[in-house]
Amino acid sequence: MKYIIPILLSFFLLSCAAKKKAITTAETTSQEVSKQIENSLLWRISGKDLKEPSYLYGTIHLISKDDYFLTDPTKVAFEEAQRIVFEINMEDMSDMSIVFSLMGKIMMNNGTTLKDLLNEEDYALVEKKFQSMGLPLAFLGKIKPMFLSTFASGDMSAGGLSNGKMVSYEMEFLTLAQEAKKEVDGLETIEFQLSMFDSIPYEAQAQMLVDAIKNTDTGNDQFKDMVELYKKQDLSGMQDMFASEEGGLGNYEDLLLAGRNRNWIPIMAKMMTEKKTFFAVGAGHLGGDVGVVSLLRKEGYKVEPIKKLKKQ
Repeated sequence: MKYIIPILLSFFLLSCAAKKKAITTAETTSQEVSKQIENSLLWRISGKDLKEPSYLYGTIHLISKDDYFLTDPTKVAFEEAQRIVFEINMEDMSDMSIVFSLMGKIMMNNGTTLKDLLNEEDYALVEKKFQSMGLPLAFLGKIKPMFLSTFASGDMSAGGLSNGKMVSYEMEFLTLAQEAKKEVDGLETIEFQLSMFDSIPYEAQAQMLVDAIKNTDTGNDQFKDMVELYKKQDLSGMQDMFASEEGGLGNYEDLLLAGRNRNWIPIMAKMMTEKKTFFAVGAGHLGGDVGVVSLLRKEGYKVEPIKKLKKQ
């Protein structure tokens, strides 16, 4: 239970990315950056002022146990790293005082309920969906709709992590890091992530929830398509999927994705000069002109896709 908030936050971002319109930028550099980067989940970062390389890995925050995989080069890169860095510091979530302080922040303010935000037809649709999952909407109705959206696609059920059917790459990496006594850190705080979502009106969040359920119920499960692209390490395919659908994020795309990527670059730069680091962030953050790979290259780093990696 203690990790469910950050996992839901991160999964929400990825599921939104599967329906968002492509982000564009007017940023230019002396060297042209391709709109489509190479296809790989694992990247080596070197050059500039780095004495030794660090690594970047694109995760998918929730995936079925049968689909979960780690390549041998990824295991080698992880073993070499002295520090493991996530979007947020997952170890902070072992502090139950922090967890309990966050629980209230997933609830809507001023007594607002989901029923206040939807018409009768859409509310009935959502209620039927959650009843089929054994989750009474009467109990969940005060939770911000963006969190409920994480349960609306396929097997993304609340019990998926606890019953072992679903796997979180972040939680797997955290366990490996703790077993190896590696330092763990984060690029941003959970409080910051929560503050971002508060910028999205409840009405827009509720519509995203309805759209997610309709997509799933009509067989248009974009998350399943995303998982297949992920297993193929097809970042270009993911980017094409991002560009092909226009979702409900509207003016919040820069806040939730591109803006965060830009914020991470100076933090990553500092961390990499200190020690060899393994960064594990959502794969949706890697590709595109304002993806982490391109932004690092624009800063002068050499960022290479890694298919083979031998132990040093």
